[in-house]
Amino acid sequence: MAYPSSELVIDPVLIRKHDVSGPRYTSYPTADRFVEAFGEGCFRHRLEQRGLGGRSLPLSVYMHLPFCDTVCYYCGCNKVVTRDHGRSAKYIKYLGRELALVSARLGPPGAAERGICQLHWGGGTPTFLSRGEMAELVGLIDAHFERLPDAEMSIEVDPRRVEAGRMAFLAALGFNRVSIGVQDFDPRVQAAVHRIQSEEETRRVVDEARASGFRSVNLDLIYGLPLQTPASFEATLDRVLDISPERIALYSYAHLPAVFKPQRRIHEADLPSAQHKLDILTLAIGRLTGAGYVYIGMDHFAKPIDELAVAQSQGRLQRNFQGYSTHPESDMLGFGVSAIGRVGPSYYQNAKDLQAYYDALDAGRLPVWRGIELTADDLVRRAVIQSLICNFRLSLESIELSWLIDFRRYFAPEMQDLQRLADDGLVELQPDWIVVTPKGRLLVRAVCMVFDRYLREQRQRASYSKVI
Repeated sequence: MAYPSSELVIDPVLIRKHDVSGPRYTSYPTADRFVEAFGEGCFRHRLEQRGLGGRSLPLSVYMHLPFCDTVCYYCGCNKVVTRDHGRSAKYIKYLGRELALVSARLGPPGAAERGICQLHWGGGTPTFLSRGEMAELVGLIDAHFERLPDAEMSIEVDPRRVEAGRMAFLAALGFNRVSIGVQDFDPRVQAAVHRIQSEEETRRVVDEARASGFRSVNLDLIYGLPLQTPASFEATLDRVLDISPERIALYSYAHLPAVFKPQRRIHEADLPSAQHKLDILTLAIGRLTGAGYVYIGMDHFAKPIDELAVAQSQGRLQRNFQGYSTHPESDMLGFGVSAIGRVGPSYYQNAKDLQAYYDALDAGRLPVWRGIELTADDLVRRAVIQSLICNFRLSLESIELSWLIDFRRYFAPEMQDLQRLADDGLVELQPDWIVVTPKGRLLVRAVCMVFDRYLREQRQRASYSKVI
């Protein structure tokens, strides 16, 4: 049986049973499986292999801009908190060096392997940069790569750091999508997480983005923050739905103070109980789907006419380190401290420490810290996980034809585990398909985990946030 992509059922009993810690599968293998044996030389080799044989994938480019002038207590991003705006000027110069080193390993200027279909600036707070620095960075990118017609250019912004006219300036640089952090409009919650942001600030940025020609606005929300209640979060949802963004990301707050030091400033006694957190999630999903948003998966909602929803309904949805994407399969280059990329059958990650990043570039080296070369088994499992997490269904025949395997024999232990999930109603095992049911869609990470060989072998060493 096939289910409409928008259909979703919340079963509290199943959620409690299967709400285990698990990865978000922006890659497979996941980043915690990367090894330092994969270094600069391996990455250079992969860059030089691009385009050989006459076929070159388009590029998705990510720029990590780590600076923030204040700290949000919930944040788990790799960031540098500073009020010294001179530090970003230095960082842009080093990004220029990295761009030059990477592009030198690609084809000549104008070659197909330099075409960018997707560009994303994340952080940190990209709007920490001055207008001049933003223009300089776009110029550096354009000097080494070529933006393809209708390239998607997206940026994360903090409305508290966006003065009047900034969104029009970004549109003039070519940006056409924006993601705005809201988290929660309740002043008490905002104070508890050290992020005071008025509704007026947010609306001003959204209005200016739309007036400037941005074709998509995404608002980020977080549930499970201190002092949140179903009633308070419903008031936030009222305001969000009135703004009517094209996309909404509804993230679960993972309280891991041992890993993320800023979270130690959050009082655990103020966090909603597991039941209240589930109540907030249930409320939010009901409100968003009732307002016409489609559940894309993995915390994301979109209007039915949005490109993500259309791509999912047509089986074209992709997932990478930038989240869900409508673009065909592409290589991804990550620039900046801690950035992650994918080139061919490999992943790499840059140095996580700013000084180590600078030191590598000062020595004329690419700042690669670690990575992984994918095996044939990794590749087939990645294809399986990608299909399940993007489209909630998997054609066994398509995997068999693409990878020349007998699916049920190759994945015999996995099929036994899936049967247990099928018994709980999370999936349907059809003769030629594995289908994630409406009950299983919130728990699709748990379904994907069945096919994760590394979890099977080293489950006790994994450390992830819970599914819900």
